[in-house]
Order: sequence, then C-alpha cells, then structure tokens
Amino acid sequence: MCSIMAICCGFWEYNVGSKFRVYLSWDSIISSDLRTGALQMGALVFFSYIILLNTLVPISLYISIEFIRLLQSKWIDWDNNMYYEPNNVQAQARTASLNEELGQVEHIFSDKTGTLTQNMMTFKKCSIQGTLYGDIPNENEYNKQTTDELRAIKFEDQDNTFVWYDKTLIDIIKKNEDKNVNHFFTLLALCHTVMTEEKNDKITYQAQSPDENALVTAARMFGFVFLSRTQSSIKVRFRNKIETYDLLNILDFNNYRKRMSVIVRKRGHIILYCKGADSTVKERLDPSEEKMMAQTDDHLHQVASEGLRTLCLAWKELTESDYQTWAKKLKGANTSMQNREEQIDALYEEIETNMRLLGMTAIEDKLQDGVPQCIERLTDAGIKIWMLTGDKTETAENIGFSCRLLTNDMIIKRIDVETKEDAIVALDKFRIELIEKIEQLFSIRIDDRNRRLTWNNLGIDEHKFNRNTDNQVNIQNFQGFSLIITGTALIHTLSDELKMKFLELSAMCKTVICCRVTPLQKSQVVDLVIKYDKIIALAIGDGANDVSMIQKAHIGVGISGQEGRQAVLASDYSIGQFRYLERLLLVHGRWSYIRISKFLSYFFYKNFAFTFCQFWFALYCGFSAQTIFDAFFVTCYNIFFTTCPVLVLGVLDQDVSANHSISRPYLYIVGQKDKLFNRKVFVECAVRGLITSCVIFFFSYLCLLPSSQSSGITLSDSQSFGFMVATILVIVVNLENALEMWYWTGIYIFILLGTIALHFLFHFIMYSTMLRVTFKINYPYVGIFQMTLKSGTFWFTLLLICTILLLPIIAREFFRIRFMPNDIDKARLIQKTGIYQKQVVKNQADQNLRQRTLSIRSTGSGYAFSQQKGWGPLITSGTLRTKSATNSHARQDHDD
Repeated sequence: MCSIMAICCGFWEYNVGSKFRVYLSWDSIISSDLRTGALQMGALVFFSYIILLNTLVPISLYISIEFIRLLQSKWIDWDNNMYYEPNNVQAQARTASLNEELGQVEHIFSDKTGTLTQNMMTFKKCSIQGTLYGDIPNENEYNKQTTDELRAIKFEDQDNTFVWYDKTLIDIIKKNEDKNVNHFFTLLALCHTVMTEEKNDKITYQAQSPDENALVTAARMFGFVFLSRTQSSIKVRFRNKIETYDLLNILDFNNYRKRMSVIVRKRGHIILYCKGADSTVKERLDPSEEKMMAQTDDHLHQVASEGLRTLCLAWKELTESDYQTWAKKLKGANTSMQNREEQIDALYEEIETNMRLLGMTAIEDKLQDGVPQCIERLTDAGIKIWMLTGDKTETAENIGFSCRLLTNDMIIKRIDVETKEDAIVALDKFRIELIEKIEQLFSIRIDDRNRRLTWNNLGIDEHKFNRNTDNQVNIQNFQGFSLIITGTALIHTLSDELKMKFLELSAMCKTVICCRVTPLQKSQVVDLVIKYDKIIALAIGDGANDVSMIQKAHIGVGISGQEGRQAVLASDYSIGQFRYLERLLLVHGRWSYIRISKFLSYFFYKNFAFTFCQFWFALYCGFSAQTIFDAFFVTCYNIFFTTCPVLVLGVLDQDVSANHSISRPYLYIVGQKDKLFNRKVFVECAVRGLITSCVIFFFSYLCLLPSSQSSGITLSDSQSFGFMVATILVIVVNLENALEMWYWTGIYIFILLGTIALHFLFHFIMYSTMLRVTFKINYPYVGIFQMTLKSGTFWFTLLLICTILLLPIIAREFFRIRFMPNDIDKARLIQKTGIYQKQVVKNQADQNLRQRTLSIRSTGSGYAFSQQKGWGPLITSGTLRTKSATNSHARQDHDD
C-alpha cells in the first residue's frame, strides 16, 4: 500500500506539484535541493514518519476509551435512583468494558422467581381431600372478594408475612374432627429440611428455600409448630402438646426427583410423608386415588391460573418388615463403591409408590414493584424478552399477562408436545399461521414460503407496528406474536434437526416463554440465539440455577435477592430489583452507546484532519520526512490540545434527560441498529477530516504567501506556516467538538476554552525569546508566536476558515432538525418546550378477564421447591446443626 501511495505522490510531485509550486512561489519556503534524490526512498521515509507520528494515537485512544468506560461505570455505581433501600443494595458495574453494549441489547433472557417476583413466599390456599380453602365468596358467587376488602384473621403466634382470611379451615382445626386436616399440617411440620435458631427468645426458621419457610410457617400459624430437630428426631408441638417423632430417613430433593420425602416413626407406626410437583406425585399414587386426584387437579389448574406456586402432598404407612427390608438395601447402596447415586435413586423410587393423596398447597410469590411497567417499556424499546421458568403452562401464561409480556392483542402459540414428530407438526403449523397472518395484516404476498422468515426479508419494519408513540396506532391493534413452549417440547426443538426452525419462528415473536425448563436448557436457549442470530443478548437472574445462563449471554445481570449472591458473582452488572433494568439499559446503556460512538467518530475525524495536513505538506517537500508541525505540537496534539473536550463529551454528554429516555423507550432503537458508529460513519469521518485538512492547509497557504510584516519581513516561512496551520486546526476541531456536544455545562465550557487557551500558553512559553536569552537555546520556532499573532493575516485566515468549515455544519443541522427531524430531535424539542405527548393508555380489560381477583398476582413455578439439592444428608449425618439448638430446645421443653 505504501508503494502505491508513493507512486501516486510521485506522479503529483513531477506533474502537478512543480507547476503549483512555481505559481505560488513555494521555493521561498523550502529549498530546491529537497526535491532531488530518490523519490521512492523519500516516499518510504515519509510513510515511516507517518507511522511514527501516530504512535501515540492508538495509545491515546485506548487510554481515553478506558477512562470514559470507567467513569460511565461509576455513573451506574453512583446512581441513587437504582438504590434499593430495603436491602441496602446499590447498583454495581462489575466490569467497565460492556457499557456501550448495554445500549445495543436486542434480547433479554430472564428468570422468574426472585427476578420478576419478590421470592418472598406466603401461604395463600390449600386443597385437602377435595376441598379448597382460601377462597372467600361474597353473597354473589360470581364476585370474589379481594384481599383488600377482607379483614385478616388474627393468630396467637402473629407473623407479619402470614395473612389468612378463610375461617372455615380455622374452625375445622379447632374442632379436631378431621383426621385428613391433621395429617395435612403434620406433613408440613415434618417433611422439610428447615433448621431452627433462637433470636430474642423466639424460634426462627432457617430454610433452604423461601417455599419451605412459607409452608413450615403456615403449619406453625395453624397450630402445628416445628420446634427443633436432631439427626434422628423431630420435635413438634400440636395444640400445646409436644411430640417427638423418630426421624428414620430423609429422601432428599433434587432437580430430577422434583420431590422430597421423610420417613418417621411414632407410637410404633412408620409413616412416609412426601411433597413435590404434581406431575411426579400423581404418578406415584395408589390407583384408588384417581378420583381424588381429578378433584385436586381442578384446584391445581384454578390456583395456577391465579399465579400461585403449587405442591402436592401424599403419604403412606409402612409395615415394620417392609421398612427394614428397604432400609437394609439403602444401607448397602450408601456404602456401594459403584453407581451409588443411581442405586439410591432407584430405592427412593421403590419406596415412594402407592401413596395416598392428602391435597395441595398454593403459595403466592408477588411481583416486584414496577415489573409490568419495566417490561412494557423494554418491549417498546424493541427488546425481545424471553422468560425461562419452571412454570406449568397455565402458570407461565398468567405471569405473562401479569407482567405485560402477553396481551390479548397478541397471537399466542402454545407448543406442549411429548414427541419429536408432534414438535415438527406444531412448528410447521405455527409457521403457516405466521405467514397467513402477516399476509393478511400487511396486504402482501409471500411467494417463496420456504425461505427463512425474517422481518427484513419480508421488507417490514418490525418496530413500526409495535410503537405506540406519536399517536400511531398498530395495524388492527396487532401487537405481535408470542410463543409459549414447554421444557419437554424444548428438548426436541433444540435438536440439530429442529433448532433452526425453532429459532426462525421465535425470532418472529415479540415474546417467548419457555416453561418447565432446567438450568441446562436455559443456557442452551441463550447459546442458540446468540450463535445464529448474531445479536447482543442480556441474561438476568438471581439464583445459582441462573449462573449458566448469565455466563452464556454477552451481558450478565445479577439481582441481589433471597437466594444468595451466586448470580451476582457471575454477572457483569448487579442491581437490587428487576425494575432498575430499564434505567440500566434505557438511560445508562443508551447514553454510553451515544457517548462512545460520538467519541470515536470525533477522535478519528480530528486525527484524519491532523494527518492529512502533513500529507499535503509532504507533496511539496518531496516526502523528505520534513514536518509541517513542531515536534512538541505533534506530541501534545492528542494528549493536551484536543483530548479533554472529547473526554468530557464521552463522559457527560446526553441528548435528553434520564426521565425522557425512560418515557420514550423507542429512542433506544438507535443503538440496536448501530446507527451512530458503523462503516458508513467511519468513512464520513475520514472524508470530513480530508476536507477539513484541505481547507485549513490550502487556505492558510494562500492567505499567508503574499503577506508580510510592516517591517517588510515575509511571513511565508515554514515555521510561521506550521504554527498557523496547527493553531487553526486546534481551534476548528475543538469548535467542531462543541457542535457535537448536546449537553453544554459550565464544566464543558471551561474545559473547551481552557484547552484552546492551553495551546496558546504552551506556544507562548515554548516560542518565547526567553529560551534564547535565558537558556541559550537556539530553537528555530523562537519568536514565531509573537510574530504570527501580531499579523492581521492570521486572524483573518482563522475567521475565514472557521466560517467555511463550521457554518455549513450549523446550516445542515438546522435544516435537518427543521425539516427532517429524527426521533432524538423530536424528543429534544419536546424536552425543551415542555410539551408532552399524550401517552397511549393500554386497555387493561384483557387482564381483568383473566384475573379472578382485582389484585395482580404473579405466577410461580409449577411446583414450589428449591432448585438445589437439599440439606438431607447433612441433617441425617449430624453435620448441620444450629448454634443454639440444644439450649433453646431444653428451655422450650421446660416451658411447656
């Protein structure tokens, strides 16, 4: 490349340069002997100089970008609007290299429990032997009372988190006539791995998951109090009577089993108590329980539609001989050296059969504050949200409506199949429905139905009909497609044969909900989308089961919640609540993208202008490596004379305020489409730099050549010319930086003027005659500063060039904003004038139709349980014990 440019420059030198030089008397600046010698060698020397000249450019660029990113990260850390006071959690940027990518996110993969919900479980309803407790009807059976219209029942052992309204169940427990109710709450008091701890003379529970804590607390409130445990016993209090059960075994929970059981002995009776997901418990019931399971199934679907987390409870009585035979096998499996886990699981399966159904529990996990509004804005910003959860289909759909992921104006497709063939049929059917609906809505004909469906291939702007701003109305109120798919179907759709078809259809959807998924499936879904769609994805979660998903995405966000800090430690950013995600993306992410884009475009522009000035000079000095600029100026150009204003631009600039950024989420689309810095913008920067260098160099030359001082000394020497070009260049590029800056502050104006003043001060000192007189330094630029600034030609040239270069930019921006404004221009005008657009009020009737009460509930997983292996082995081995268990239990025995 250097050889090609050298040949071109040589052609200029011999054919054009000589004529131009004679016409403008350039011989007065450089001597004729500089134009002799080997042209090719001179060209190579010149380009070697250019490389050395810009050695500091990449270093300066790297340091500047890292400095900007660091401060942008600090804006996140210091943002008090992202501080969650109840938990004393402040937003934290754990990396400084992904800030601009926060402004380019196209997909969000979100967990549900603890992420969208509070992960603070409360016992709401239960079904015992076919009777549902917790629903309180009014006189009109079609009008259910809400919790706000009722007065909660007061319990002796009052717990601020427990609220109950149904007196029927209280009366049954007081009468002590229903053995099934006693069995039900006895199971809740015994079947768990909760530990006790004494605080302020009161027993508190330390549970592995909030679900277990809620169930044990509910049993406590109804009079079945768990007091303490050892590795071989469980102590409880039933109606002020303390009883001790021998703990024989804990059949622990894991993700595969989705249930846990305990085997206890009391008064010679050996009983197995089991709780778990309905799908696993119903498979292990005695055939005689079919009718009872059908009634309980109705209650399960009913509470799932209200967004409650469910568990089924079952039990069986074991004979002594059967238990001893099984226990002997279990002991052998525990000491086995091969396939130990498989043998133990098989024995668990063997004992957990032919059980009798007691009922089911329903726990509420409320939505976090602001989640529906946050998701609505993120969706309006063009971000597609995938919810990956362990919900049943009904529960997952309900949380979609509660969070506003789903609306009645969406076309919702549900895929719940068991086989690969059914999955193929379901995907093909959904694809046909998509094509027919698109043809109907947009009045187009899709001729080639076999090619991949994308909005770009169809020539449709996906965001055009999703926006509700500027009084735009969606086409036939259409709000996009949504897909709900189960984990079983996902196993087949993620196979090599179907994954591209699944990806194609999901890319056409505004929302995708994957229910009944495992942590592994979460990471597989994220990996599939990132690998083939080539988009920037963000994953957010709060628990250990979300770590793989968070690590797989480009950007990981952890929520400091109830399930520890595993997700936070694996994340790039951490926040206290899901609602802060909108500020993280729509404010900090968008600002970071805009700032870094403007910084890069300006940085390249000013260096192109700087380098091309030397290039034009090289055309006349025979590529002899003689420089137009002083060596000190070359060193300080990117360090002092042009850096500070652009750093302020990269750190403080903002197009609209934070509130306007959030209220107009469609402004975020600029980053998704990468409009502010791409190849086209880079070429424009190069062209602008080329034009700027041409104007500065040649106009300065033309103005300076015939000028002279009053004493008759000519100003057309290379030192005066170089100082003039350098000074005009610094002033022009800094003023252009001011035009790029949207948010002028006192700090920026001070730094801008101070940078220009620093240039003059630096050269005043360096070119001062004191250097020659005081330090005996014979510097060739001594005296140039005073001589040039005294000349009216310099000030006239400066004014002329600034007018030529800056006035067209001002006129262009005025014309564009006035006649062709973009979304940012409109938002800035609205912010400036204080005129606010009418917000489109979304119809909430569709949600009310789907809610049995007026309160918006969240949905939870199809079964309420921890996602990690339980504490069973630690308890039975005696390893896990509370520090004050023995003393507190002794005092409790004495008091009772």
